[in-house]
Amino acid sequence: MNGKIIVVAGHLAAGKSTFVVQLSKSLNVPYLVKDTFKIAICTSIPITNRDEGSRFSAVTFDAIMYATERLIEVGYPIIIEGNFMPAGVKKIDEAGAIKALCNKYNCRSLTFKFIGDSQILYKRYIERNRLPERGDANKDFTEPTFDVFDGYCRDLDGFNIGGETIIVDTTDFSKVDFDSHIETARLFINS
Repeated sequence: MNGKIIVVAGHLAAGKSTFVVQLSKSLNVPYLVKDTFKIAICTSIPITNRDEGSRFSAVTFDAIMYATERLIEVGYPIIIEGNFMPAGVKKIDEAGAIKALCNKYNCRSLTFKFIGDSQILYKRYIERNRLPERGDANKDFTEPTFDVFDGYCRDLDGFNIGGETIIVDTTDFSKVDFDSHIETARLFINS
């Protein structure tokens, strides 16, 4: 069976997770969000510094890939979301791993790549990082400077797994036609 995967990737604080929940409900397709998956994995494991958080990010990615493969290998569609890294940024080439999984199962992919004005996203990021629901698993233990944040977003720009990619600029949420993007995803899943 040929599976289908929708990947929502891109810049930090660009609204990826919120979109994925809405997309999943609209399509009746399961989703895995990297940040909430990481919180679930780390429920009983205290994370006390950024290095531990980074290590569990790698564990979370591996777990998401395992669950994704189980669905794809039997032909079920899946939506995955995260700030997935391209080659050369971290030890793990997350984009390459997702692409390899698609190739292994002859799986079609649709990527929504969320971007935005770095100044706006940085403000959202700082506000979001202070929310208690972010949990220790996802928080920064020291607030990044704008330049560090912007560099991190630029690193994410290289994400590419092939297949169709749709760029979604969320600098101003009111200007994004989310319904149109959901319809594009529906057509992809049903084709």
